[in-house]
Amino acid sequence: MSLLKQYQSVRSHSVNLCKNLLIEDFSLQASEEVSPPKWHLAHTTWFFEQFILVNYLKGYQVKHPQFNFLFNSYYNAMGRRTARNQRGLMTRPAVSEVFEYRAYVDEAMSQLIQDAKEEVVKLITLGLNHEQQHQELLITDLKYSLWHNPLDPAVMDIQEYSTEAKSHWIDVKEGIYQIGYSGNDFCFDNELRAHRVFLEPFSIASSLVTNGEYLEFMESGGYEESRYWHDEGWSWVQNQSQKAPLYWEEVDGKWTYYTLAGRKDLDPEASLAHVNFYEASAFAAWKGARLPTEFEWEVAQSKFSWGKRWEWTNSAYLPYPGFSIAPGALGEYNGKFMVNQMVLRGASVATSESHSRPTYRNFFHPQFRWQFMGIRLAKSL
Repeated sequence: MSLLKQYQSVRSHSVNLCKNLLIEDFSLQASEEVSPPKWHLAHTTWFFEQFILVNYLKGYQVKHPQFNFLFNSYYNAMGRRTARNQRGLMTRPAVSEVFEYRAYVDEAMSQLIQDAKEEVVKLITLGLNHEQQHQELLITDLKYSLWHNPLDPAVMDIQEYSTEAKSHWIDVKEGIYQIGYSGNDFCFDNELRAHRVFLEPFSIASSLVTNGEYLEFMESGGYEESRYWHDEGWSWVQNQSQKAPLYWEEVDGKWTYYTLAGRKDLDPEASLAHVNFYEASAFAAWKGARLPTEFEWEVAQSKFSWGKRWEWTNSAYLPYPGFSIAPGALGEYNGKFMVNQMVLRGASVATSESHSRPTYRNFFHPQFRWQFMGIRLAKSL
C-alpha cells in the first residue's frame, strides 16, 4: 500500500469510529484522564500540522493560530496548552470546524506526500502510528464517559468479550534471550535498542484470566484480604471502596458490565478486562502465581495467542540499555514518562489493525484500568 493510501486509511478510520455519535457525544470528558472524541480528532490533526507541515511544506499556513494552544497534548517545547481536565469545556471550535480542520490538513498532507523525502516519510509514519494510538484512546475514553450515562448508550460493537480457551502452563527454559525491536520497519523509540537478558526458568499461562475466575477471587473475599495486595493497592481499595473491575455492576445478585454495545450480562468464560495493576497483582497472589515480567512475556509470546487485552507485567517502565531521547519536541513522546509506570504487553480489541508487535511496550500508572487491561499468570520453576 502506498504511503498516501496508508495515510488516507488511518485518517478515515478515526472518523469512522465516530459515525454513530450524537453531536453532544463529541465533547464528553468524564475525568481528567480521558479526552473527548472531538479533541482526539483535532489533536491527531495538529500533530501532522505542527510537526510536519509547518516545517516541510513550503508556504503552508496554519489553520488557526490558537489551535496550537487548544490541541497540544503534553509537548512542553510546543508552548502553552489547555489544561488536560478542561478539554471537555471547549464548545468552540465546533465539531464541524474540527472536521474542516482535518480536511484542510489532509489536503496539504496529500501534496507533501507526493514528493516526501525519507526524513519526512519517517515523520509521517510516526504520525500515523500516533493517530492509531489515539484511535484506541478515543474508543476507551468514550466508553468511560458514556458509562456515566444511566441509559447505557450503544455506539459501536467491537466484540469486547470473547471466550477464552482452557488454560494450561507453558514452560520456558532458562537462557539468554534477545529483547527489543531489531527489524527495519517502524517501531517506537522505547522498543530500542535490542539487548540480551538472562531469564530463569518459568511457566506462563496459555490463556488470559476469565471473568469467572476473577469472580471467584471476589467471592472468596479478595477485596477484603490485605495480604494479597501491595500497600499502595490496598490503600486504593480502601480509599476508593472498590470491590469489582471497572464497569461491573451487581443488581439483585446478578453481575453485568457496560460495553460500547450497551450493558451485557457477565460472561464467565470471557477474557477479564478493566483491572488495574493492583488488582492484577492481588489476583495473581491469590492464585499462588505472579505476573510475568515484560521480558518473559516477549520471550514466550509466540507460544500463545494474544491481542484481546493489554496484559499487565511486573516490569517497571524503564529505558532499555543505550536508549536516548530524540532532540526537539518529539523527544517528549516516550522518554519523559519512564517513571512510576508499569509495562503492559500485547494489544486489545480496541487496538487498530496493524498496530501491534511482540516488542510493543504500552505503559500506564498502576491505578488506571479504563483501557482493555487483562491478566496472564506466570510462575517461577
